[in-house]
Amino acid sequence: MAAALPEVSGAPGTKPTLTFPEGAPSDELEVVVLSRGDGAIVEAGQDIEVHYLGQSWQGGVFDNSFDRGSSISFPIGVGAVIAGWDEGLVGQQVGSRVLLSIPSHLGYGDRGVPQAGIKGGDTLVFVVDIVGVS
Repeated sequence: MAAALPEVSGAPGTKPTLTFPEGAPSDELEVVVLSRGDGAIVEAGQDIEVHYLGQSWQGGVFDNSFDRGSSISFPIGVGAVIAGWDEGLVGQQVGSRVLLSIPSHLGYGDRGVPQAGIKGGDTLVFVVDIVGVS
């Protein structure tokens, strides 16, 4: 049986809104392509450019690039970001909107990031718009 995942509203390129289901999140990485792009395939070692919204499971939004009005770029697939991003975004296509449900062990673990509002053990949910790679 597939894990219950949040519903995402909002068109690609716009700030999404998440509606969470009842119950606990999966303890596995869940990756759902909400809208498939037609660009290049994201490969490990590339710099990826994304817009994103991050929210803890049944919690508040802790970060998003949409409100800042600018995307971010970082190396993907090489351990520069949390493992859930590396595993969930490598192999996707540029132009895609992807939902990631990232269990704690592939996110920030038992430490969390208290200053960002992420508690230890939190499952993190991201909606990621893949803007480009280089």
